[in-house]
Amino acid sequence: MNKYNQKPNTCEILDVSSVDRWQVYRRLQELDIDCWCEVEKPLQVNIKNINEANQLRSVLKQFTANRRELVQLLQNCWQVS
Repeated sequence: MNKYNQKPNTCEILDVSSVDRWQVYRRLQELDIDCWCEVEKPLQVNIKNINEANQLRSVLKQFTANRRELVQLLQNCWQVS
């Protein structure tokens, strides 16, 4: 079986602060990405494909990047378009 066709394992996201964790959770829910979160537990996410992995990366960046990084990312997007 091709490893890209296998269902990925659930990953735990440990580096999201407890305050941001619920906002990340809500955003992932809006994107229809399987995730769950309990009080005092890490956010759990089930990534099914590369698109969901990229969406997860983008959502996490919104909450973990500093202002300078976010401005640079936005400027890069404007240059591409």
